[in-house]
Amino acid sequence: QVQVAESGGGLVQPGGSLRLSCEVSGRIESMYALGWYRQAPGNQRDWVATFIDGGRPIYADSVKGRFTIYRDSAKNMVYLQMTGLRPEDTAVYYCTFGTYWGQGTQVIVSS
Repeated sequence: QVQVAESGGGLVQPGGSLRLSCEVSGRIESMYALGWYRQAPGNQRDWVATFIDGGRPIYADSVKGRFTIYRDSAKNMVYLQMTGLRPEDTAVYYCTFGTYWGQGTQVIVSS
């Protein structure tokens, strides 16, 4: 059994920054297939960032240059550093590990 738990969401002003954290626990052989998705109210769940090809991060165009995904495999943690936040980044952010999903953490960008 694997558990995925996000944290770090909150209210931030436009232009601000937040770091989301995701802890993966349980029966883990390696930290693979990690990613972040988000779902804004009334919208579908959208992919934000993930690792491919042995660890190279890739990003959705909407967040490229502003968000950074990185991991600490020794701690079974993955992070999403978000800068230059915009109101349209408001969403529930979900961490994924393979087929496992967390419960999400709310990010609200508003003045």
